[in-house]
Amino acid sequence: MFSLPDADTITKPSPPTAERPAADTPYDPATVDLDAVNARLADAPADAVVAWVADHFGDRAILSTSFGAQSAVMIELVTRHMPDIPVVFIDTGFHFPETYRFADQLTQRFNLNLKVYTPAISSAWMIQRHGKLWERETREALQEYDNLHKVEPMQRALDDLKPAVWFAGLRADQTQHRAALGRIDRQGGVLKAHPILPWSRRDVGVYMVEKQLPYHPLVEQGYASIGDWHSTFKVGEADDERAGRFQGLKEECGIHMPETPEEDQSRMSADL
Repeated sequence: MFSLPDADTITKPSPPTAERPAADTPYDPATVDLDAVNARLADAPADAVVAWVADHFGDRAILSTSFGAQSAVMIELVTRHMPDIPVVFIDTGFHFPETYRFADQLTQRFNLNLKVYTPAISSAWMIQRHGKLWERETREALQEYDNLHKVEPMQRALDDLKPAVWFAGLRADQTQHRAALGRIDRQGGVLKAHPILPWSRRDVGVYMVEKQLPYHPLVEQGYASIGDWHSTFKVGEADDERAGRFQGLKEECGIHMPETPEEDQSRMSADL
């Protein structure tokens, strides 16, 4: 059974620093020099990454959250600097009951400016049209489901809110794709900010202890990474924390992936 990290044995993340990078980056996200910014922020504390976005883009940012296992970390970190930031939650219609209650808990605690987006097609209509895609146990079926229930509403959120920067709590140790990212990246014309990219699971654990943040209630039952109820499974303590997602057939739902092969190739050629 998956267990929480022991706070006494965790290596603490770098403490916040009052020193911020110089505010000399253009406010137009399309002209940001990613190489220069990432060289500056590569080893910066997470707070400095959030501060860089706040300094350069003000209120033109959003934070996405799944209200998952450790979502309180990014919510606390970002809203401490930007209390009114829109927080986007994709309600697929298939979340665990505990997830909805956890969303209410964090929304109340942090007074979140919550923006809930649902798929254009309802859960019942999707099942009638396509069947229970998760029961096919193929990568293609799972991706079709994710496109309908996650990617489409997230793209609509981006179209509606028109952010310059999108905060996401991705970590390099979670997937191969995430290991290749920079602290500031670009996806579909929007800058992606990854304040906790270099953190380990233990780093996350000690931060939650220090800030007295709650885990998703299902973590205590052995769920290390929590998504929809039909495709989330318990994992062993020695397993990768995302091993219980997507039936082991894929690592990403698609929300945080480049939109086109060309964009993916460009990102990889830039070594970001």
